[in-house]
Parts: sequence; C-alpha cells; structure tokens
Amino acid sequence: MTRISSAFSTPALVCFITAGDGDTAANLDALVEGGADVIELGMPFTDPMADGPAIQEANLRSLAKGTTTADIFAMAAAFRARHPNTPLVLMGYANPMVRRGPQWFADQCEAAGVDGVICVDIPPEEDAALGPALRAKGISPIRLATPTTDAKRLPKVLEGSGGFLYYVSVAGITGKQQAAQTSIEDAVAKLKAATDLPVAVGFGVRTPEQAAAIAKVADGVVVGSALVELVAQHGAAAPAALRKFTSALAQAVHNARQG
Repeated sequence: MTRISSAFSTPALVCFITAGDGDTAANLDALVEGGADVIELGMPFTDPMADGPAIQEANLRSLAKGTTTADIFAMAAAFRARHPNTPLVLMGYANPMVRRGPQWFADQCEAAGVDGVICVDIPPEEDAALGPALRAKGISPIRLATPTTDAKRLPKVLEGSGGFLYYVSVAGITGKQQAAQTSIEDAVAKLKAATDLPVAVGFGVRTPEQAAAIAKVADGVVVGSALVELVAQHGAAAPAALRKFTSALAQAVHNARQG
C-alpha cells in the first residue's frame, strides 16, 4: 500500500493550494488538521492554462514574492517531515518540471517525499518527457480525464498512469462552473469500468453539499479554487478559515455513503 492508495480506502478529500501564496506551511497544516486526505500543492506558473481567475491570481501573488522551484521542494520536504503519512502531489505545468531535465525533477520529488505529479500540459502521447523518470522513482504520474475523453483515447490516458485518475468534470477552467451530478455519475461509472485506479472528481466543487453528492459515486473529491480564495481573502488568518472549511468538506465526503 502506498500513501495515495491508503488515502482512497474510503472516499477521499483532495485539497489544493498554491505554493508560495500566503504562509504555505501553516496553510498546509490547516488542511491536514481539517481532515484533508490528499494534498495537492500547486507549482506557480506564468501561464496556467487550465486554471481560472482564483488560481491564476494565486500564481501571480506567489511569483511576485519570488517563489522558485527550489522553494517548492523545500516546502514539500518540510511538509513530509511534519506529516509523514499524508500523500503529497505536485500539480503544475511542464516548463518548471522539465526545463532541467526529467531526471532532475524526479530526483527532487523523491528527495522531498512527493507521492505523485499532475502535469496539466504533457499529454499521455508525450509521456516520455517525464513519466519514465517519475515511475523509476516510485512517483505516480497522475493523469487527467475530461468529458471529451472518449473510449478510444481513454486507454492511452490510463497507460502508465498511477495514484488516482483525476476526472475534470467540466470542459473549461477551474473554479467557474460545476457539471451536473448526472453527468458526473455517468462519467465516473465509465471510468471505473476501465481502470482499477481510484477516480477523483474536481473542477467547480465549492460546497460540502456538492462534495457529498460526488463522494457518493466517486472515490475522491478535489477542491481547489474555493480554498485558494480563502487564502486571498484572509491573508495571515487563512489557516483558521482553511481548517474550518476543510473540516466541513471532510465531514461531508467521509460521511457521504453512510445510510
């Protein structure tokens, strides 16, 4: 059992924040204390094509502070020392991950205790750019499936993927809208028929009620923009706000299938 697979033994809450936006260490601790099962740490990038305004602005705030890739790995390593059992996934874009070579990036991930990597803009057809280096270090390349991933392409998406399958529930950017529950249920059923990987659903999940509905059918629920907005709104007081909101989300997700 890996840290990621253990986290999905029951419906899991996956929480995202951007590295370097606010007090990252305190914010990460608040997510774990609130009940997050998996942490996604966003790597700030100047052109985050899949992200909506909230995460775009978080990227810009972080970069304006001078956050570097080395800083992110230091944050990851410190997180791993404080939370030895909580899965940590880096999420971002190809440029910071491959510019020094995939082996360098994989080595840094291993040293920092990173469990998985989501690279938004390396398609599965270009897996060689990063996937083999990650897998050689026991780090899961976590792939994205979308409403436009058809039955012909899905096997390619799944080939070489690990950790969990991230279902992007809308054909759009993060944080702006949520797919209808019936479409999520249909999509999750098709994905689970094609893979033994846990299926986590994200993009547009903003309330405990939405999270609970998804957790009834999916293996996990991903929440990002709503958490990033709390960091922007509360500043130094963000950890308390994150802890409270994450607790409500975790309770909804973990209790979704009771009764």
